[in-house]
Amino acid sequence: MDGNLDVPVIGAPPEGSSEELCHGSGAPISRIVTEVAARFPGERITLGEMAEAFGDRAFGLLILLLLLPSLLPGMASVFGTPVLLLGIQMGLGRRTPKLPAFIARQSVKRTDLLRLTGSSSKWMRRIETYVRPRPGFFTTPIGDRIFGWLTAYVALMLILPGPGTNGPPAFGNIVMALGLVEHDNRVMAWGVGLTIAGCAFATIVLGMVCWLGVQALGWIF
Repeated sequence: MDGNLDVPVIGAPPEGSSEELCHGSGAPISRIVTEVAARFPGERITLGEMAEAFGDRAFGLLILLLLLPSLLPGMASVFGTPVLLLGIQMGLGRRTPKLPAFIARQSVKRTDLLRLTGSSSKWMRRIETYVRPRPGFFTTPIGDRIFGWLTAYVALMLILPGPGTNGPPAFGNIVMALGLVEHDNRVMAWGVGLTIAGCAFATIVLGMVCWLGVQALGWIF
C-alpha cells in the first residue's frame, strides 16, 4: 500500500456540528466517526494518530473504522492485514494497540471518514438504535480477548479470496465493535453470534472452493 487509504464511500457527511455529535446526538457510528474527525482537523488522519489519541478505546474505534468499507464490494481485502494485527494484539490481552510503522503511516481523508457513515446498511442502522452502555461478561477483559481472536479470524476471511465470504463476517465484527466502543454487553453478544455465523459460512464456502479446486486438478491431470 502507498500510505493512503482512499476508498470509495457513499452518502453524505452527518448533519450538525462536531461538538453536538460528540456529546451523544446521532447514531453511534455517526457520533464516533465525527468525534474522530473533530480530533484531527487536517486533510488526512493516520491510523497511528487515531491509535495514540483514543488510548484504550482505540482497538474498537480502529477496527470499526477499518471494517466499515468492507461492506462495500471489493474493499475488504485492503483492510484485512491491519485488522488481523489489531485482533491478535487484543486477543493477547493488550490494552492499547501497537501498530507497525508501515501501518501507522496509513491515512484516510478526513472528508472520506465523515462520509463512511453512509456505507452503513439498513440492518446496521436498526442495530444502532439499541446500542447503549450495558456492562456484562463481554465488556470484561475476557470478553475483550474473545473479541480479539474472533476479529483475527474475520480478518483471515477478508484476506482469503472467496465468493460472498467478506460481508457476513465483517458485518458481525462491526456489530461487535459497536458494542465494544459503547460498552454494551448485549450488542457485543449479538455481534459474537453474528460473527461466528458469518465466519462459519465463509469457512464452508472457502472449503468448498478448495475442494472444487483439488477436484479440478484431478480431472486435468
